Formats: sequence, C-alpha cells, structure tokens
Amino acid sequence: MGYEVDFLPVGTGQSSGDAIAFRFGDLMSDPPVQTVVVIDGGTKDSGEALVEHIKTHYHTTRVDIVVSTHPDADHASGLIVVLEKLTVDQLWMHQPWNHTDDIAKMFKDGRVTDTSVSESLRKSLDNARELERLAEAKGIPIIEPFSGVKDDTGELMVAGPSETFYEDLLPHFRVTPEPVAAGAVARGAAVERDILAKVAESWDFETLGDDGETSAENNSSAILLLVHDSRRVLLTGDAGIPALTEAVDRLDAIGFRWSDLNLIQVPHHGSKRNVGPTILDRILGLKLDKDETLRTAFVSAAPEGAPKHPAKKVLNAFRRRGAPVHTTQGSAKCHRHNAPVREGYSASIPLPFYDQVDE
Repeated sequence: MGYEVDFLPVGTGQSSGDAIAFRFGDLMSDPPVQTVVVIDGGTKDSGEALVEHIKTHYHTTRVDIVVSTHPDADHASGLIVVLEKLTVDQLWMHQPWNHTDDIAKMFKDGRVTDTSVSESLRKSLDNARELERLAEAKGIPIIEPFSGVKDDTGELMVAGPSETFYEDLLPHFRVTPEPVAAGAVARGAAVERDILAKVAESWDFETLGDDGETSAENNSSAILLLVHDSRRVLLTGDAGIPALTEAVDRLDAIGFRWSDLNLIQVPHHGSKRNVGPTILDRILGLKLDKDETLRTAFVSAAPEGAPKHPAKKVLNAFRRRGAPVHTTQGSAKCHRHNAPVREGYSASIPLPFYDQVDE
C-alpha cells in the first residue's frame, strides 16, 4: 500500500495559492486500487493543470473527494474546473451562509451585493457559492469538513475546525472594505520594511514568535490528516495558530503520535503570521541539537512570493525541528511512498538554513 501527494505550482508572480492532489491505496497494481483526493485548486489555470495531472499520473478521470479548505480565490477558483471536467463523488466545503444570517443576507440572486463587504471576501463568497451551485447541478453531495469527518476508507480525517470553532470565527470574517489608497501605502511600506529589516539567526537563536495573527477566514481552513499504511500526512491549508492548536488538541485527545508524522504542509505559503515556536514544538517536536531530517515539509509558494511567502524565519523554524522545507515556486513537487516511478521527476532539494531573516 502507498500514497503520492502532489503540490502543483500556482501563479507566476508574487501571489501564492494551493493546488494539491493525492492518491492512496494499492498504487502498484494494474489498474491501481486507489482513493483520489484534490485539496484546493488554486487559480483557473492550476485547475486545468490538476485535471491533466490526475489523468496523466493517476490514470483516471474520477476523483473521490474534492476539498475546498476555505473560500479564498487562490485556493478555490480552480476547483470549479475540476468539478466541470472530472467525475467527482463528493465535495467537502464549508457553507457559511448556512451558519449565520449575517452572511446569508449578503446575497441577492446568488451573488454578494452587500457593499459593506470587503472585495476579497465578496470574491471568496461568490466563488464558494458558484462551487456549491455547480456541485448541486451535477448531483455531487456536499459535506462540510468539520472535525471528525472521515472518508469511506476511514484513513482520511478532518482534524479541524470543529463546527463550534468555525461558527465563532464567522462574525470576524472581513466585512469592512479596505481603503484603497491608504491600504496600498501601508502595504508598500510593509514590503519595504520586509526588504530592509534583516536580523541574524543561528541554529540556537530563533526570532519567530508566538504572536502571529491571521484572518478569521484563514483560521476556518479545513485541516486534514491522512493515516495510511503506518504513514501520516498533515495538510493545513491557511490555518493559523488558534486553528492549529484546536486541531492538535483534538488529535492529542485521541492519542495521535506526532513522532510518526511523515509529511506536513507549511500553512499559508510559509507566512510568519500562521505559526509560532509553541505550536511547532507540539507538532514537530522540540528544536534539535543539530541539523537532521526526521520528516518532510512542503510549502506552496509563488516564484516571487518572498520575503513573506515563504518567510525565512519560518523555514528555519521547521528545519530546527527536523522538517526541512521543499517549495513549489514554479515547479510541481511530489512526496511518495510505495508508488510507481515517474518519468521526468527527480529528487527535490529542500531550502537551506538562513543566517539572515526578514524581521
């Protein structure tokens, strides 16, 4: 029994996104006996790439489960292409309009018309509603990915969020438009600071803090755990520290052994706002005395996403804990176990440890 987890590149410039496909089962048989899953689809272009990837490398046009971790356009837009061009058995996505009237009343004739909503949230909600309508038109069952939901094999499980945690986040979704001019100036100043402000790190000196904060939408991300043939894979979407903490608490409660973790996705393209030393100590273990590889980490990041995606202090933090990070940055990456050899793929080299990081 084996698996393959594929991280496809999303975007060509600074904007990162997620497009992940994986399969597990008896992959060496002909034909393979497998479960195929898509987690987020990036942009429309990466959705097309996912379709071709699944046809070419998984030798099928059927997907057992499509997961929309959260409705951000850089994660969900390509899933519409997947649903249109492949046979999909289930769609796992949250439907926030079913949980609060505050979001339900934003819609008119199926689109968000509330002018108090930020542009980014409007696009996200419109995209999610379009995905829902397409699934309903094609007769694809929709399941909301809350803690404890499992696939038919019982090997893929939602570790977070719980429904209560998710509903507590909904009032904090972005509902105020960003001032364009002021926001642009602020973002420009932030980028300049990222470029100019450098601090030194060493193996024993870490500057990543526990004070990172991300949006409520990101913290609503579905966090997935695959346990297959004694292997463990944790896929985190854009989850931040509170969401990861809730998921880790749940897995601790059922006796999950973190030392058995083989692969982890670095949340939110490697943003320093999504992880801190405390949660990484719980997931990866304490900092090691020397550089060694205990497990693999992947991050989906655009070719020009630095310095924020991925942040070097985050890369260093993962490496200190035995999880060197491999990045897409324009190329597809695959993590596999007991899977057929693929032509055109070679060994991936993780990103190095950095002596200088951006503040």
